[in-house]
Amino acid sequence: MADRATIARPYARAAFAYAQGARDFASWSKLLGAVAEAATDPRVARLIGHPQVTDEQMVELLDAVSGKAAGESGRNFLRTLAENKRLALLPEIAAQFEVLRAEVENVIDVEVIAAREIAAPQQKRLMEALKRRLGRDVRMHTRIDGTLIGGAIVRAGDLVIDGSLKGRLARLDSALTN
Repeated sequence: MADRATIARPYARAAFAYAQGARDFASWSKLLGAVAEAATDPRVARLIGHPQVTDEQMVELLDAVSGKAAGESGRNFLRTLAENKRLALLPEIAAQFEVLRAEVENVIDVEVIAAREIAAPQQKRLMEALKRRLGRDVRMHTRIDGTLIGGAIVRAGDLVIDGSLKGRLARLDSALTN
């Protein structure tokens, strides 16, 4: 069986092309984000593909969940997915759509995992440094992980910068044992 991401790709590209033509990335991001989240809910996941639930009922449910974010074009997109038995791919479609959108808008999502809360001035300096290094605007998402002991780990796409004390100790241990 083909990889889910491979199957989702043409649908994500189609949604992206429509949103780009309509200059309406925000509504489509809202739609895809909401329906992707709904599709991962076990209660909704059981309904997807259930023989007693029609495609139109699923489209109406998902459209309502999204707050009718993308209007009739969004409903038509959901209908196409339902008819082709692809509603379960909504999380992958949404993720690929956001990657395409970020590319066009020259934005990159950066995850910063820190040992403790990062002060606002430090966050600003980090964002500016990442913007210079990556050549893109940065949307920073932070979370705290006390197991890092100190420092932080920065993830931006394929780039990982491990400046944590835990990472440094692991590298030192590896160097000493080799």
